[in-house]
Amino acid sequence: MTLAAEIKKQAGGLGFDLVGVASVEPSAHIDLFRSWVEGGAQGDMSYLSREDALARRADLKLTLPSLKAAVLVGHDYYQEDAVDVPEDPARAVVARYARGRDYHDVIEHRLLMLHRWIEDHVDQSVVARVYVDTGPILERELAVRAGLGWFGKNTMLINPKRGSYFFLGVLLLDLDLEPDEPFSEDHCGACRSCLDACPTDALLGRDADGAPVMDARRCISYLTIEHRGSIPVELRPLMGNRVYGCDICQEVCPWNEKFAEVSGEEAYSSGSDLDGPKLVELGERLLGMSGKGFLREFAGSPVSRARRKGLLRNVCVALGNWGEEAAGPTLVSALSDSAALVRMHAAWALGRIGSSAAAAALRARAELEKDGGVLEEISAALGS
Repeated sequence: MTLAAEIKKQAGGLGFDLVGVASVEPSAHIDLFRSWVEGGAQGDMSYLSREDALARRADLKLTLPSLKAAVLVGHDYYQEDAVDVPEDPARAVVARYARGRDYHDVIEHRLLMLHRWIEDHVDQSVVARVYVDTGPILERELAVRAGLGWFGKNTMLINPKRGSYFFLGVLLLDLDLEPDEPFSEDHCGACRSCLDACPTDALLGRDADGAPVMDARRCISYLTIEHRGSIPVELRPLMGNRVYGCDICQEVCPWNEKFAEVSGEEAYSSGSDLDGPKLVELGERLLGMSGKGFLREFAGSPVSRARRKGLLRNVCVALGNWGEEAAGPTLVSALSDSAALVRMHAAWALGRIGSSAAAAALRARAELEKDGGVLEEISAALGS
């Protein structure tokens, strides 16, 4: 058994569902990535366009000068939705990957264990770097090189036997390993399921070079997690009841419909508080927390990335899309929240409800409000 094969066997024993070894020559996709960020499609994610980060994405040896091989792992996380979610507009939908423990911690810990095993096995020090969505690396390009799958039209990496519900982790090593055969086929064919299903038209198909293209500024995952400001008004109704992330482009993918299975990894099991909670209850829970209290409450959960005001903003949008008067009291409370961002979206949502009580609450808040952005939202809500 080769060293690469032994490493793969050990990685499987650590719970990883996919393992491959990638060659580490400079990126063949960096020009496409650079064009994407120069066009501004990354939105608020300015860290993607930093010159130092672009240089390191182009050449991994700027991260690890002695680099010789990259081990890529995939970790399944698929979880089924609770009954009647997401069809029930009164319930909040959290993306499947975020319902359990933070995958960064889970995968990083196991990759560090794998590194220690490699050092023990070869009986020498091995310089390594571990990355799980945390560094300037084009992980999916490496995963294609490692034979784990192809770039789908939804920009996800799709494996022909598992679909796309898996996380990627990278272990960079200054150790000679025989690389796997790159995945060379595109199995999406003429399928347009993900393109047609995306509510916000964030998926733009393939470019002239065959690369999938997304405008992150329109993606529900971006809007509910990475975007820190006001959500564009024209996109709010399209978000439905998705308050953290989005799985639509994966849910409709034929490869997931055929192959996705519930992950056996306990760390990713859905927590009851994030498995389709009622929007009103989630909103009231968030309103009762401080920013620091939110971070304590959701420590170890991917949801913490949105921060309190971001998640509460998203809940306000979802309550407005629900549009029932039962959402009114929670939104009226949010209209007095300390965060202007929350008040803005609560005002919009009350306008969507359109009841006399909602209008009265908006007029009362207008007499007290000092923030110009909130006043604009109140005026637009009353006008609607």
